[in-house]
Amino acid sequence: MLTITPSGQTLGARVTGINLAEPVPDADFRTLLRALGQHGVLCFPNQNMTPPQQRDFCQRLGRIQFSLTGRFQSAEAPEVGILSNIIEDGQPIGLADAGQDWHTDMSYTQVKGFANALLALRVPRRNGRVLGGTCFGNMFAAYEGLDPALRERLRDATAVHDFNKFWDAMLAKGSGRGALTEAQKAQRPPATHPICPVHPITGRRSLYCNPGYATHIVGMDRAESDRIMAHLFEHQLKPEYLWTHEWTEGDFLLWDNLGTVHTALADYTADEHRLMKRCQIMADKVFDPSWQQTWLAA
Repeated sequence: MLTITPSGQTLGARVTGINLAEPVPDADFRTLLRALGQHGVLCFPNQNMTPPQQRDFCQRLGRIQFSLTGRFQSAEAPEVGILSNIIEDGQPIGLADAGQDWHTDMSYTQVKGFANALLALRVPRRNGRVLGGTCFGNMFAAYEGLDPALRERLRDATAVHDFNKFWDAMLAKGSGRGALTEAQKAQRPPATHPICPVHPITGRRSLYCNPGYATHIVGMDRAESDRIMAHLFEHQLKPEYLWTHEWTEGDFLLWDNLGTVHTALADYTADEHRLMKRCQIMADKVFDPSWQQTWLAA
């Protein structure tokens, strides 16, 4: 039987009694959607999924975004990317994701990212301690914790999100990603989104302005925009809004990009191996009224 156990913290819940390698019954799928909106991050332990099975589950939630560079994709299902620090024959087998700092995936696209889904295959440990955790911030709580006057000022404001801000920051850190070509940059033009949008599942407003991609507030003096955004970035990382998932092999983690920010902790070394299979799911379905009527209506 499907069981959802909240973490008791600001975010997170553990989901048991379901095998995601098999088609999920409609009633359970509806329950999972509501739980994702409510808890922000869902951990399904002890999952054993092939890349095609992971892809098939994720495609029920929305279109899966492909890698811009075309590297580090699963051979059986190119929609499933590989995150890893493992080197084989002198070459990386996956994209390194640690040390990326705080961000919200796909906020830089015109159709925002809805969810990320990671399956843990190898988890680094040192002296019995799990490394490479993923830390999340609750952006519903961050929005509600804003000063009321600022919250009202930002209620109808929008911000620009630029993929190049994040990529350039990673290059500066020596991530080994490589510079993008002009043609690749053209595939990811900046996007503009409300700073305080209404969430399609919960109906609550969240703070949607992350330090990884957001560059400025539209129509505002740049100095004032920089000041406010610096405040937002500091505010959203208050300890009371944060929760960290410590991985175990077989964990399938599904999180809501519309209501969270996250970062992968870079507390492990090159010889402490980490391997994940990832899908990045777009919000093309969750904002569609007919899809909402089918899957989100009471």
